[in-house]
Amino acid sequence: MKLITAIVKPYRLDEVKTSLQELGVHGMTVTEASGYGRQRGHTEVYRGAEYRVDLVPKVRIEVVVGDEEADAVIDAVVRAAQTGKIGDGKVWSVPVETVVRVRTGERGPDAL
Repeated sequence: MKLITAIVKPYRLDEVKTSLQELGVHGMTVTEASGYGRQRGHTEVYRGAEYRVDLVPKVRIEVVVGDEEADAVIDAVVRAAQTGKIGDGKVWSVPVETVVRVRTGERGPDAL
């Protein structure tokens, strides 16, 4: 099993969610995040004053899938989140040793 984590622009969340649902992903966790990468933030104007925003709003999406589905899920997230502009985000995966469904006690792939 793999934990796939994606950091994407907030307005791309619906596209990513739809893309994952089409692949048959049954659940995900979404949290608000902020950070920066190569874009190093941006400047905004508020009431005539310009100020620098160092941390850009993002969303963090986490999904646990089987090893055989991981590449397809990563590709689907990248396609859905990609705008071609700086700050599109990152996607990575890490191995998951154990998953347990709390309600039933199921373990492993049955818990997905």
